[in-house]
Amino acid sequence: MLEDRTTAAPWPAAYPSGYAVVDVETTGLARDDRIVSAAVYRLDAQGEVEDHWYTLVNPERDPGPVWIHGLTSDVLEGAPLFPEIAEEFSARLEGRVLVAHNAVFDWSMIAREYARARRTAPVRQRLCTIALAKELRLPLPNHKLESLAAHFGVVQQRAHHALDDARVLAEAFRPSLHAAAGDGVRLPLLECRPLTEWQDSPATPHIGRQGSYRPGGWRPNRKRPACPYPNPGRYEADKPLKQGMRVAFSGDTSVERELLEDRAVDAGLHVATSVSRLTSLLVTNDPDAGTSKVVKAKSYGTPILDEAAFGQLLRDVAPATGS
Repeated sequence: MLEDRTTAAPWPAAYPSGYAVVDVETTGLARDDRIVSAAVYRLDAQGEVEDHWYTLVNPERDPGPVWIHGLTSDVLEGAPLFPEIAEEFSARLEGRVLVAHNAVFDWSMIAREYARARRTAPVRQRLCTIALAKELRLPLPNHKLESLAAHFGVVQQRAHHALDDARVLAEAFRPSLHAAAGDGVRLPLLECRPLTEWQDSPATPHIGRQGSYRPGGWRPNRKRPACPYPNPGRYEADKPLKQGMRVAFSGDTSVERELLEDRAVDAGLHVATSVSRLTSLLVTNDPDAGTSKVVKAKSYGTPILDEAAFGQLLRDVAPATGS
């Protein structure tokens, strides 16, 4: 592994006092998907490993993409349910900044599991290593974990195994943290909004260990701070998205709408609830639908992209002018 750069300046006093580097493997990406395994590496203020922890989790449903995470129904059958590991998980997260690669996804999955268990995750802030890599302007070909690992000489042993992914990220995060400290970079910390207002929803059944089902639904508090970047105008085909662009969504999405919106916000975009002449882009999987947003977008000449294309563009959003 590459040696960390020695920081000449004192360690920034505003930096967090500890981190929890997290990876979760899941049954999928949607609202109803579940965690099947979780790992946490606890790090001190300067990124040194204190300990690590790993657990399987019985998702109480089909395990999803076994070809990715390798966890079959037989393997998960005797694993603990999330409520049975929630206390230990909390102990690993308490008082620390949650660090993950595409952190909004890991946080969303964790927050939902806690909501189902009628608990709240003890996490107040998160740090996405993709956002940190962008702040550091690391010369990466893309923002995959394997590219970040390769940049710092970290060897991946078992991709998509939560414990090894968390280890790799912890080893890549430490030199990133030291580089940020050495250059006086402000860490891209974001607030973790717990899911609230649990409500019954018969359309969302959850199969229990004994075969009965418990209807359940959850809804996050969607209040967000204002986008800090000016609107650079409309999206242009074959060019990257730019921080500050106003993005609206219409219709059903394969990935949960709130998750897409959080990813957009984390990338520095402004999520608009309606379409106006200032809207930079409309994201919809049905551009021929007669919804008011689609109709307005066409009348204004607003660019329209589908969810898949938008997801690709989110991987590399250009910084705002002058940032």
